[in-house]
Amino acid sequence: MHIEFTKLHGLGNDFLLLEAPAGAALPSVAQWRALADRHAGVGFDQALVLEPPRLAGTAVHYRVFNADGGEVEQSGNGARCVARYLQLRGRVSADGSVLMGSTGGTVAARVHADGRVSVNLGVPDFEPRALPFLAAAAEANYSLQVAGEPIEFGAVSIGNPHAVLRVTAVESAPVERIGHALQAHASFPRQVNVGFMEIVDAAHIRLRVYERGAGETLACGTGACAAVAVGRNLGLLGSDVEVHVPGGRLSVHWQGAGEPVWLTGPAIVAFTGQADI
Repeated sequence: MHIEFTKLHGLGNDFLLLEAPAGAALPSVAQWRALADRHAGVGFDQALVLEPPRLAGTAVHYRVFNADGGEVEQSGNGARCVARYLQLRGRVSADGSVLMGSTGGTVAARVHADGRVSVNLGVPDFEPRALPFLAAAAEANYSLQVAGEPIEFGAVSIGNPHAVLRVTAVESAPVERIGHALQAHASFPRQVNVGFMEIVDAAHIRLRVYERGAGETLACGTGACAAVAVGRNLGLLGSDVEVHVPGGRLSVHWQGAGEPVWLTGPAIVAFTGQADI
């Protein structure tokens, strides 16, 4: 199989993007994994497959595949990279706006004059069934025994499942150990992305995220939105929060219950290429 692709990233959270005609054969799980290999392949956290639009008014339908080859519902930084890709090819409105379809829902995006991209990722859903998460009812905090110790976390869907733990300092947080154990916990039938949030003040947090199917990444867009949603749900954060991730800074705006969450940050094209797999 011959593919032509574009490599993009949002603060180091990197993506392989390819366009596929309707019904086209896609790489297998093994082929995605080979392409994701950072030594023998192209290297990426997730692959984005652009297909013809499925809904009226949308410019494209995109699908998301993790580095382990599994397909997932949504990617916040991935959505921003798709919008940037479309803008560079003249496939957005004159004001930089574009509507895109995805497995995780319809996403409105806007590419700003300075190159930053904002995406509307919908209304955060705290109902356990939305993740899904095996809990009797929605709570601000949950407790589970993970890796031999009790942990507390908030849970929310941003089109994909997230658990968010509050920590004193992200630098010393047990991201690999707890993240790996919690993302595969039986209480999360489709696994879960795990965020470790340090609250600096009501307008600033530090965050590291262990993503299912990829491990820790330099930036996670939906993870940033999930952290802000959980923190605001606890009454600890305001409506505009700067999220410091290992790769840089993202901005999240969420007015609160019933309102959509907006994610803003850079989206950069690294290079284009082709591969025979």
